[in-house]
Amino acid sequence: MPIPVEAFFIDRTSPVPLQVQLRRQIVEGVTEGRFRPGDRLPSSRRMALYLGVARVTVAQAYAELATTDYLTSLPRSGHRISDRIEGRITTPAPAPDTPRLDWQRHIDGRFARSARTDRVVDWRRFRFPFVYGQADPELVDHIAWRECAVRALGWREFIPLTADLYGEDDPELIDYIARHILPRRGIRARPEEILLTLGAQNGLWLAAEVLLGRGGRCAVEDPCYPGLREILAMTRAEVSALPVDAHGLPPETIPPGVTTVFTTASHQCPTNSTMPLDHRRALLDRASSQGFAVIEDDYEFEMSFAGAPSPALKAMDAAGTVIYVGSFSKSVFPGLRLGYLVADPTFVAEARALRGLVMRHPPGMLQRTLAHFLSLGHYDAQMNRMRRVYAERRIVMAEAIAESGLTPASGGLGGSSFWMALPRGLDSRALSRDLRGEGVLIEPGTPFFATAEDGAGFYRLAYSSIGAGLIPEGIARIRAALRRS
Repeated sequence: MPIPVEAFFIDRTSPVPLQVQLRRQIVEGVTEGRFRPGDRLPSSRRMALYLGVARVTVAQAYAELATTDYLTSLPRSGHRISDRIEGRITTPAPAPDTPRLDWQRHIDGRFARSARTDRVVDWRRFRFPFVYGQADPELVDHIAWRECAVRALGWREFIPLTADLYGEDDPELIDYIARHILPRRGIRARPEEILLTLGAQNGLWLAAEVLLGRGGRCAVEDPCYPGLREILAMTRAEVSALPVDAHGLPPETIPPGVTTVFTTASHQCPTNSTMPLDHRRALLDRASSQGFAVIEDDYEFEMSFAGAPSPALKAMDAAGTVIYVGSFSKSVFPGLRLGYLVADPTFVAEARALRGLVMRHPPGMLQRTLAHFLSLGHYDAQMNRMRRVYAERRIVMAEAIAESGLTPASGGLGGSSFWMALPRGLDSRALSRDLRGEGVLIEPGTPFFATAEDGAGFYRLAYSSIGAGLIPEGIARIRAALRRS
């Protein structure tokens, strides 16, 4: 890799000779690891011109460093960092007696305190990763995605993609979402009612910040998506956690005075229950009469194995109370980080302005690549493949759970996980620690509940990132661990 000439400078007020200054900068770059073996230095002519020194000054500095094995010189190739300097790379220490800024005086730590600590970043090293939300790379059409990315990089499309969109979104992607994705949930929306987000998490944050950033009261399901609780902890809102039942959130338990209600009606997180139509109507009637907004997180509607899914709350929303949150994380791959909001234009305009303050808009290249992936039929093909594979894995896991005598905590058809219950007195956190030594990764139930101890008797088993052939043995290891408890 060539080292840019801008990496060097000369201090003409220093008593240190110019050649020595240059040598010291090269040595420091090597010892600090910024310059690596094989990196090519600028030519002596270019370096001298940039620094405003005589070429002989640069040549002598290079020659001195070559004699000490910091540099090597090859005919017509200039000077490179020597491959014999590996042992000289050290971690730079702060200068002695240099006062350090006390960052604890400037940071209150509220963001770090609210962040989840239960997630395992290196989950792939576990042989039996029953972890939710991760993708199986074998199910992602890599070739198709690459072709779409190359198409987006074509000169005709690349020129507009290099521009700052000033908060606007790719019209092709918005058009496809409006005409093809949303109608599958029974939703009709105009472009001004759709806003792209960096996934569902970002959509929930935008909604919470716009509606609750100045305070107010909101209601959430209990248990619920832990990321939502993290978001709400950063607002000034008073949060009411409402226990769910076999049908999800009971509308009659919503207290008076709330301004916002968050729900995963179609696929409750994490219990997998589905809110029936009469409960949906009751929720919408209550929202209309009491004047609160409903945030519908429809995070996994594509994974339904019991016929057509129920219509989204947004599809039944005549009063305009629902803000619909969708995402491509489960249907394409989670690393894509693209999703969307559908809501009244007044709300979308405000959320767009907030998004513009924070990040302008999601990367235009990703937007256009996804637009091609959708419009060329790759999305539907991948979804069909995922549904088929997930349905197979669900059957295998259901059979393994039944044979092992493990206890599902709820029913629900679809999605990519099972919500499980432990025998009385056992703690899913301890079980999770025990299973890691067996190569098994499960999700304890505690992060999902407003009161962590309420979730100690539950855990989640997902199958999006584990093959069907490994599921029975993984379940057997869970059973063995429970017998040891």
